[in-house]
Formats: sequence, C-alpha cells, structure tokens
Amino acid sequence: MADLLVNAPDLAETMLSPTPPVVLDVRWQLGDSNGHDHYLDGHIPGAIYVDLDTELAAPPSGPVGGRHPLPNIDDLQAAARRWGIDDGVPVVVYDDNGNLAAARAWWLLRWAGIADVRMLDGGLGAWQTAGLQTSRGDGGTPRAGNVTLQAGALPTVTIDEVASSAGILLDVRAGERYRGEVEPVDPRAGHIPGALNAPTVANLDFDGRFREAGDLRKMFAELGIDAAPDVVVYCGSGVNAAHAIAALEIAGYPARLFPGSFSQWSSDPDRPVETGA
Repeated sequence: MADLLVNAPDLAETMLSPTPPVVLDVRWQLGDSNGHDHYLDGHIPGAIYVDLDTELAAPPSGPVGGRHPLPNIDDLQAAARRWGIDDGVPVVVYDDNGNLAAARAWWLLRWAGIADVRMLDGGLGAWQTAGLQTSRGDGGTPRAGNVTLQAGALPTVTIDEVASSAGILLDVRAGERYRGEVEPVDPRAGHIPGALNAPTVANLDFDGRFREAGDLRKMFAELGIDAAPDVVVYCGSGVNAAHAIAALEIAGYPARLFPGSFSQWSSDPDRPVETGA
C-alpha cells in the first residue's frame, strides 16, 4: 500500500523537502464538468489542475476507443511537462471523491513510465481534516518540466482480447448500470457477457480512504480471483477501472485494464450485451 498511497501529514512534510513531489488536482465526476471551478474554490497549495477529459484522454471515439481513450503518448508527455514534472521526480494525485478520478492519473502516469506516483489517501477531504491549509484561485503556471514518457509500462487489453479472455472480467460500475437498469451515457445498457460486478465504491471506507489490504483481498477473493489465471477490469470509459486496479494491487492481485471499457464495447452493435445479475 505504501507504494500507492500517501497520507496528508506525510504529503505536507514532503512538500517542504528539498525534492517535493509535483501535486496534481484531478477533480472530475461523471455529469460534473466543473472540476476547474472546484479547484479555484480550494486546492492544496501548489497543486496543478489537470483536466481529465482533455489531458488524461484522447477525444471520444465510440467503437474505436470509447469515451476516454488513452491519450497519445506525445500529448501526455507535453501535458506532464506543462505540469512541471521532471524525470525522477515523484508525483502525487488527488481529487475530492475518494480518488475515483485521480486514479486515472495514477494509472496513466505509471503506464507512461513514471514509477513514483501516489494517490493522497482520502483526497482533499483528508487534507482538510488534518487541518492543513488550502489555497483559492488559480495556482499559476508551473515551470516547464523535462520528463520523458514511454507507453506500455502497465498492461492493457484490446476489445478483441476481452472477447477471448479466459480469466475473470470485472465490471466495476455501479450495480444498477451493470444490471442494465439504467444507462446515463453509453449506447446500450447492461454488461459484457460473463463479467462479474465489483463496484468501485466498495473499495473505500466511510472516509473515502482505501480499505485495508486484508479487507480488499477478502472481497476480491470471494469473486474467485485467487484461482483466476488473469484479471481484466473495465468500467464505463476506463476511469474508475483504474481505481479498481489500484485496489487489486493493494490486495496483492495483478490486473489489466480494458481502456475502452463498456463505452467502446456498447458502441459496437456486433458485440453482445447481457442484462441482469
């Protein structure tokens, strides 16, 4: 867990060290496009706002890549340099929703080769609960960084590989979307045939922090992951699935991301969809 998470007091201490981390504010929620306004209302001092839709994803591409395709590595590198990231410098990401959005930045930067990326456990709420100061307004433009990124440091699967996978496929959306009772954004309701439901909210405790490793391991083991040769994770568009991959890693299970997720799958009329539990 120590490799994935940092608590608020430790982050505050490292921000005063000779080699402070670059801190990224990744405020985003499905149906709420006002992340930058939330950042302006209050953020960790020195944190840089990151726009998930435009900086952590390529433009939507339906059956080709879903609503949040992985960005081109050159575009991601240009963004990381704008944020002030240098080679060898640690990065900390956070949001105000249990890291459900910030996990996308955590996974993406690790996929791009940055080894030391952590999430602030509990997000902005944990920072404020610890009595630490926040800043309002625009954080200013950081100096340009020099980081060099290379895609592929974390494993992914394509839509065709999902269809032929012999392992466990986890759908980490809310149960009502998995069952097909509601579908607010994607072309069809339901889930990929054979997928098991493991909603991301179950990864968190009441304070929005990741549950203990033993609790997470027990939860995932009950889905049969101990005996699975492979675990593939998807959600609506590949954002919350990154949070599940973090929870699985905390529990000691490796997993691969299906970046296009259900938004890509459901955009292809030739792909079957199941409903119900």
